[in-house]
Amino acid sequence: MSFSRRAALAGVALLLTVQPALAAPAAKAKPAPTKPIGKAAAPAFTPSAAAIKAHMSFLADDLLEGRESGTRGYDIAANYVASQYAVMGVKPAGDKGSYLQQVPLTAFRSASEGGVSYTGADGKSGALTFGEDYLPSAQARQAETSITAPLVFVGYGLVAPERGRDDYAGLDVKGKIVVLLNGAPSGFQTEIRAHYGNANTKRVEAAKRGAVGVLTLPTNASEKTRPFARGIGNYQEWRMTWSDAQGVANVRGAEAPGLASLSLKGGAKLFAGAPTTLDSVLAAAETPEGLVKGFDLPTNVTVQLKTEIEKRKSSNVVGLIEGSDPTLKAQTIILSAHLDHLGIHGKDADKINNGALDNASGIATMLEVARGFKEAKTKPKRSIVLLAVTAEEKGLIGSDYFANNPTVPKAGIAADVNLDMPVLLYDFQDVIAFGADRSSIGPAVARAAGRVGIGLSGDPLPEEGLFTRSDHYRFVEQGVPSVFLMTGFKNGGEKAFKDFLATHYHKPNDDLNQPINYQAGARFALVNYQIARELADMPARPAWNKGDFFGNLFGKK
Repeated sequence: MSFSRRAALAGVALLLTVQPALAAPAAKAKPAPTKPIGKAAAPAFTPSAAAIKAHMSFLADDLLEGRESGTRGYDIAANYVASQYAVMGVKPAGDKGSYLQQVPLTAFRSASEGGVSYTGADGKSGALTFGEDYLPSAQARQAETSITAPLVFVGYGLVAPERGRDDYAGLDVKGKIVVLLNGAPSGFQTEIRAHYGNANTKRVEAAKRGAVGVLTLPTNASEKTRPFARGIGNYQEWRMTWSDAQGVANVRGAEAPGLASLSLKGGAKLFAGAPTTLDSVLAAAETPEGLVKGFDLPTNVTVQLKTEIEKRKSSNVVGLIEGSDPTLKAQTIILSAHLDHLGIHGKDADKINNGALDNASGIATMLEVARGFKEAKTKPKRSIVLLAVTAEEKGLIGSDYFANNPTVPKAGIAADVNLDMPVLLYDFQDVIAFGADRSSIGPAVARAAGRVGIGLSGDPLPEEGLFTRSDHYRFVEQGVPSVFLMTGFKNGGEKAFKDFLATHYHKPNDDLNQPINYQAGARFALVNYQIARELADMPARPAWNKGDFFGNLFGKK
């Protein structure tokens, strides 16, 4: 963190007063040849490594205190991005003619250890122990919660019509609390497993069937990868969601709220006297399909919770580059990147989480791509929306708010290209486009990358389900074909990426002292410019591939 307040402010002055200078090619940078896109030729564009560095130097400076959503540091970052849009002549596309879309946030955290008491089949009563048997779940909509109801075990709690599966079949859960297993079976394809294993998805299914709450139980596998004990130290961390126009917190499946996470020890107490032992349930859960038949538990439970709730505000930063085609300009290609990071916290002397590569680098990329479009002699046919979102680190909240409350016509949103954490520490030779094989965006990305001599590689981390874990996924849930771009694993990329995750990711040392390769940043911007150009100018609107899981699930919205 060698950049002082003075250096940061100098970066702003540079960008606001001598912006044309940033258009000059950086030293040693070579203009990439362009090839035709359909019938039109892509205009030459040479991104500036100096501009990438200047943007990152400001956004990752200590002055911004880690850019946590709802803080002054984040607001400074948002105004900075808005000023860059203005300098380039990008049209405001936020609220009331501004660049900012106000995002009303609800922050919430557990205000006590809560309580879980139970009465078993033998009529004897007992209580679960905080930190050993359960951890309470904070509630976004009410400060105090008290629910008494019988329990029903519902296996994984999955409803997957394409697999002919309904874990609720034959069970009556109306007015009851469901106990379900964490995650989804190992036999599901990773990204599909991530969808079905998501707590939001499960609560929605429980609520549809009249359940009044959810208790989550680990599997043997999940306990090994994410031990219950790990959550004890952070059970009171602030969580966030967005609020609607009436101030009501957005909670999916709110009628069946998550009440607590159980440990295996706590689960065993609630399974006492059950028709099937917990050990048998856990063994069946480890099979590829994880088919675990549900049943009523002979137990009634009372859950009592207290939650601290605060209303906060943050903003997305939205700009529009209007398309040139009289018909196609009504469609928009969104370039998204999250502007927030983790703020100030940690155990060491340095507690400022600067987020240089997560995600000042993605915002810098987006701004350079915007400059490319604004300076191009041939304007894009479709319109381009530049979207810097808040609260990604809080659960993709800013992108979810925009996807549900867009400031541009919702029907016109044709695709999203998301820029999250390009690891600019090496001379990358390929890019990875998570989700590219699910829609016509895939071939477009391959053509665009090929024009600048960059390879398109497959997902090297399929077990991580990264397609569902960044802001583009909130657009997928609205039926919009989307892709998530990052630098690839060739030419030392795998080591650079894994070393970054192990030593810098979500830590204060994700700062400007890293050996950041700004020339690689310029090259990454060029790749993304070409991808956005391809999507903006291709004749047919981006579409899901026939039979794709996510296209079938969300594509009709």
